[in-house]
Amino acid sequence: QVQLVESGGGLVQPGGSLRLSCAASGIIASLYAMGWYRQAPGKQRELVADITSSGSTNYADSVKGRFTISRENTKNTVSLRMNSLKPEDTAVYYCNFRIYGTDYWGQGTQVTVSS
Repeated sequence: QVQLVESGGGLVQPGGSLRLSCAASGIIASLYAMGWYRQAPGKQRELVADITSSGSTNYADSVKGRFTISRENTKNTVSLRMNSLKPEDTAVYYCNFRIYGTDYWGQGTQVTVSS
């Protein structure tokens, strides 16, 4: 059974930093594309960043230069380093593992950016 467990969310002031992590079990993570999505209240879920099995990365324009996605296949994990956080980054963040059109999702972790 595939399970994704996220950690690292919380409350942070504008300009602060957070690191989200997602650990997968039940799969060989090196074969999967991985990503982070977010959903703010009243909005659709959107892609934040993703990374292919070969390590190529892609970022939403709104987070370029501030967020960094990384993966560690030996630990079956994907992380998202978030710097210079803004109130508009407030959302529930979900990790995603994808292979051959099949998606697996974490349970979500809340990130709130507020003074």
